[in-house]
Amino acid sequence: MTSAETGSLETSAADVAGIDLRRELADTHVAEVLDGLDKELVGLAPVKTRIRQIAALLLVDRVRKRMGLASATPTLHMSFTGNPGTGKTTVALRMAEILHKLGYVRRGHLVSVTRDDLVGQYIGHTAPKTREVIKKAMGGVLFIDEAYYLYRPENERDYGQEAIEILLQVMENQRDDLVVIFAGYAERMDRFFRSNPGFRSRIAHHIDFPDYSDEELMAIAEKMLAAQSYRFDASGAKAFRDYIAARRKQPHFANARSIRNALDRMRLRQANRHFEHPGLVSLDDLMTIDAADVRASRVFEMDREEDRA
Repeated sequence: MTSAETGSLETSAADVAGIDLRRELADTHVAEVLDGLDKELVGLAPVKTRIRQIAALLLVDRVRKRMGLASATPTLHMSFTGNPGTGKTTVALRMAEILHKLGYVRRGHLVSVTRDDLVGQYIGHTAPKTREVIKKAMGGVLFIDEAYYLYRPENERDYGQEAIEILLQVMENQRDDLVVIFAGYAERMDRFFRSNPGFRSRIAHHIDFPDYSDEELMAIAEKMLAAQSYRFDASGAKAFRDYIAARRKQPHFANARSIRNALDRMRLRQANRHFEHPGLVSLDDLMTIDAADVRASRVFEMDREEDRA
């Protein structure tokens, strides 16, 4: 019996018996990545759903190929849009893992860059910079944050267009060995794609990352504190909820990133509060963030000034 005939019998047997796709998912360990993403990130239900849908598509495509069904490799380049601190880089990391475990990229690493990593300062500088970044990313995922800065039509001497042309070529010709994810603010990304239609035609998955709600930000804060063996007492938790409401109204709010920065400053104030009051401190003291540590933030003063204005 020829190998072709053997393969045909195997396919027929599998077809009759059926394939357990959930078992396939478990065998590739993609389920572990998806479960880890659920635990790692608070909220983002639409994003997590879309990532699971992409994983299901790729898993079915993998099974189809194994059974001898003809199909083109799905287009995998993506666009992540949303405000800062909404988990885009974290999801990109997990997507690289998923692609690797399903056999769509060789290495599964993530190379994260911005315009400065790709665009040169003078003639002849951009092409080698861009190609060097692409070389590092091959076999994995290239994550380009604030990708719209690559295109600056107001500057006739800007070299970003050269990087764009190289990326477009690589995305088309090397799509079996490299996945590119573009990220940034939704409105700016939309203008970027309108100005460079070649990108939009090569991107199959556009995923929007919503801002976190106040309750989700509170859950994120408690999770960040717990990871470092801190916690709020009752007064501290109430004060931090007030902090979230006040901070959200002010400029440059960056969701989870702003929360992390705020907690770092509160830990600083907590440490100094204990130093300023000589005496013994208990384990509970060292772990607790109280209202005083929170309300000393300038955010509350700025909020009061805004209310007076």
